[in-house]
Amino acid sequence: MEQAIPVYILSGFLGSGKTTLLQRLLEHWKGQGLRPAVVMNELGEVNLDGLLVEQSVPMAELLGGCICCSIRGDLSTELATLIKKESPDVVVIEATGAANPLEIVDGVTETSLYLKVELKSLITVVDAGHLLELHRAQQGATYRLMQEQIRCASVLILNKIDRVTEEEKEEVLTVLRKWNAYAAVMPAVRCELESEELLSQAGGIRLEAEDLTDDAEGDDTLHEGETESDRTSPGATHALHDHVMAYTHYFKNTVNSEEFEQFVKDLPRDVYRAKGIVEFNDTSSRYLFQYAYREADYMKITPQGDVPNVAVFIGEHFSSGELRDKLLRLEKRLLARPNAVRRSL
Repeated sequence: MEQAIPVYILSGFLGSGKTTLLQRLLEHWKGQGLRPAVVMNELGEVNLDGLLVEQSVPMAELLGGCICCSIRGDLSTELATLIKKESPDVVVIEATGAANPLEIVDGVTETSLYLKVELKSLITVVDAGHLLELHRAQQGATYRLMQEQIRCASVLILNKIDRVTEEEKEEVLTVLRKWNAYAAVMPAVRCELESEELLSQAGGIRLEAEDLTDDAEGDDTLHEGETESDRTSPGATHALHDHVMAYTHYFKNTVNSEEFEQFVKDLPRDVYRAKGIVEFNDTSSRYLFQYAYREADYMKITPQGDVPNVAVFIGEHFSSGELRDKLLRLEKRLLARPNAVRRSL
């Protein structure tokens, strides 16, 4: 069974240390025998940061604009082209410092509607001294954008802590925890971190794995509180990363149209956008659905090629576990644990 390709987004202002972190991650993956690829975004017409990446690493360039505005529509296309052409094991997107991360998440999840990609994590690199300066001034577009980059992160790297005092470091840490209570915060100098430790924390953007292994009896029904990864990764701590910015759900079964429409109507307010392709068991067609500003639209479609039934949800630190359980119930794939039933008798 085809497995999803993990995608990581690196966010942060110019000079915060994103490219240094990128180089460290690329070396880590290559050391594991993996084939990484990069999508590099620059506001200018020349990809200067890309010159620092080894030529052996496949790269797509988005130049002359910001991913989240003028060329956002190109991101999904470039990502899909890169994956189809290079067949990487993992993809990293380094965004320009002017990018709003939530818009990048939106662009990346567009790709998951027709390719198996796993939006794994949004890592924001923060320059400790720069944040301290901006927070004390508390004004300007740069300050507001840095807030967004921090709020949207699933991992925060507080970089250049050697350039602030211990008291200033604590002040900055307080700001980070105030703006984002869910992300892991990792202090660093020149982004020197254990890559394994960083990636173990980078689970804040989660996708439900599909068919990672074949169950011995062919039964893919899950029990209350069980994830598919529980069957392949004993002891995995998925609950630590339940509050996410994006969640992608691949359907294995069809669902009832009325029940699904009610599910969409009842989405929590922390979910800003949703989109996907769904097949109903009470109609003969597949539908493209779009959800924004508490309104949903459904359009009958006939996709070309092998396009999965999938739903993508984007928002701010919503509970992926709650959405996942509701969707599994719609698919009739979530049952109470047998031992829990016995205890109630």
